Amino acid sequence: MIASNVNLEDGVVIHHPDLVNLYGCTIGSGTRIGTFVEIQKNVVIGKNCKISSHSFLCEGVTLEDGVFIGHGVMFTNDIYPRAVNPDSSLQTEADWMVIPTLVKRHASIGSNATILPGVMIGEAALVGAGAVVTTDVPAGGIVAGVPARIIGRVNGGPDDDMHALEGMR
Repeated sequence: MIASNVNLEDGVVIHHPDLVNLYGCTIGSGTRIGTFVEIQKNVVIGKNCKISSHSFLCEGVTLEDGVFIGHGVMFTNDIYPRAVNPDSSLQTEADWMVIPTLVKRHASIGSNATILPGVMIGEAALVGAGAVVTTDVPAGGIVAGVPARIIGRVNGGPDDDMHALEGMR
């Protein structure tokens, strides 16, 4: 289902629109979206991104231009999720706060990675398949594992403070 409040810019390709769930989001021109993808309200996706099948982008996620999202990537937006309040009443949107996540331009996130809320994945960074990203990933960094740790640098990636990379080992 593609809700009427979705802002699709020119040239967006949605494979099997009847098998996606998009509502209240903005999707930049040239972006491609695979089947069985859900993109929630207030998500902003830049131009020329690729969102592979079975991925979930929850409220609070921003992807800059040229980002690749592999199959089955899961974003989260709450550190301490609960169904009910201490008095056992069902939680509503008023009972919690969205924690935003930013993926900078040209970053790539491998299949089945999980991205915890409040992190920034730097420009041209690479997140390995199956990684659980719990902290910021520096520009040009390659991370893998659970929790994700720096394992290298993308060739030709932007220069940044190598101490930031060392701090994640």
